[in-house]
Amino acid sequence: MSGHSKWANIKNKKAKGDAARGKIFTKLGREIAVAVKAGGPDPSINSKLYDVIVKCKAANMPNDNIQRGIKKASGELNAINYEAMTYEGYGIGGSAVIVETLTDNKNRTAGDIRHCFDKCGGSMGVSGSVSYLFDRKGVIEVERTAALSEDAVMEMALEAGADDMITAEDEFVIYTSPAAFSEVRNFLEGKGLNFVSAEVELIPQNRVTLEGDKLDKFLKMLDMMDELDDVQNIFHNVDLPEEEEED
Repeated sequence: MSGHSKWANIKNKKAKGDAARGKIFTKLGREIAVAVKAGGPDPSINSKLYDVIVKCKAANMPNDNIQRGIKKASGELNAINYEAMTYEGYGIGGSAVIVETLTDNKNRTAGDIRHCFDKCGGSMGVSGSVSYLFDRKGVIEVERTAALSEDAVMEMALEAGADDMITAEDEFVIYTSPAAFSEVRNFLEGKGLNFVSAEVELIPQNRVTLEGDKLDKFLKMLDMMDELDDVQNIFHNVDLPEEEEED
């Protein structure tokens, strides 16, 4: 296991079928819209848009979908204005949860997130209530192959300016500062490495363990949140069993 806690990303990597892919593409489309609104439609001068396009390609999103999303957000097609909102709270057992959303209706989204917390034994908190328990880091997961040695990847990561690397069963996980993330990713991409994922994430400083009914309720809450169209990312500090992460 890679040591981070992004539920939506875990599910996205394992997603199968047209419905699952469609949901992922919808979420990525919203990220495109926000990036274009913030910095324009040209990824060569809009680094945020470039980062989102890299994510889209990693998720096998068709180029036509990407270009349509850019045109829509730049006003060439009817566009919806999305606003980034982050919600924090406590899950069952005192677990800490942060939910990142893109929404066109803040009241609806806040109510939906609060319902997920309440329904599963948790409670939504105020801004800052749990975010101090996490560190923001760039996380680049590189596909592990027989042709790639741990030493070689570590050498490339350090040369690129990464902070740390751990080796998992199927991947090398490289950590960077948020400021260095894009530069490190571009360097490693230029070396021909295949990425499983590459994003800036929230990493818990410490983890909690839930068992039995508490774990079941926590997983149910994650599923409920992930099903909401407005939810982009979910971060938490629960040490999930490996088999749960890979369902």
